[in-house]
Amino acid sequence: MTSHKFKIGQTVALVPSIARPAASGDYQIISLRPADNSEIPKYRIKSSNEAHERVVTENDLVPPAEFDGA
Repeated sequence: MTSHKFKIGQTVALVPSIARPAASGDYQIISLRPADNSEIPKYRIKSSNEAHERVVTENDLVPPAEFDGA
């Protein structure tokens, strides 16, 4: 079983994607989700700038200090 890199309550940045419009700024990890067939852990995240939560893979997240917005 693959372990999660981030923990519940941790602040992360969502890597921008053309295919996925999203609010800028930090997101908080709300819950850990099981990996699917790809074996990449998933997370439920929430931004204070959006009304809804998102489910994303670990590959879509970085610690905020590592994300320079470029």
